[in-house]
Amino acid sequence: MLLGAAGPRHFCAGAGLPSKSDNPVPQALAEKRPGDIARMLSQGWQRLVASVLDCDKPVVAAVNGVAVGAGASLVLACDLVVMSSEARLIEAFVHRGILPDSGAVHLLTRIVGLRTATELLMLGEPVDAASCQRLGLVNKVVAPDAVNSTAEELARRLAAGPTVMLSLTKRLLAVSSESSRDRAFEQEAWAAELISHTVDLQEGLRAFAERRSPDFQGR
Repeated sequence: MLLGAAGPRHFCAGAGLPSKSDNPVPQALAEKRPGDIARMLSQGWQRLVASVLDCDKPVVAAVNGVAVGAGASLVLACDLVVMSSEARLIEAFVHRGILPDSGAVHLLTRIVGLRTATELLMLGEPVDAASCQRLGLVNKVVAPDAVNSTAEELARRLAAGPTVMLSLTKRLLAVSSESSRDRAFEQEAWAAELISHTVDLQEGLRAFAERRSPDFQGR
């Protein structure tokens, strides 16, 4: 699955904030009742980010421009990320006094570790594409005009692969990063049992024996 931007300049600028022409921020907050913010977040951005994490297909992001706040979380939730050399990722919450949301703390800690996640979230400095790649936030950095084609090629490659195995591998990656070794090993054994009955495994073994490229069917 491929996730990209609708426009040419930005990937996602995050949640919309009140402008000068809107109601003043204090008034907008005063109109909220207890539980409104938590409900809005859980049914909005958290739900969107979770849908990417829980998608049974690998999700490839084509990041053509800036990804800010919740938009950055959307990038971090994807399985593979191709980023323009001119793009940036900004955890801008601290500049607005907003608590990091949309899974930012969970995702950053899981990907870059506690110390770096603390720096990114508490200082909110823009992270350029080269730094994103160095920190492991993205997989590939390419020229701006090559972002979409590179991401599309990755998506096609995944779609032509053993998709049942890829789906279970995505699940194992999530389990392994969030649970104990025993739980990870248990899930691995369970997934291996499922894969042993797939057509694609048999095709992969035949192709290896016959010294040819496999023709996977996704089943």
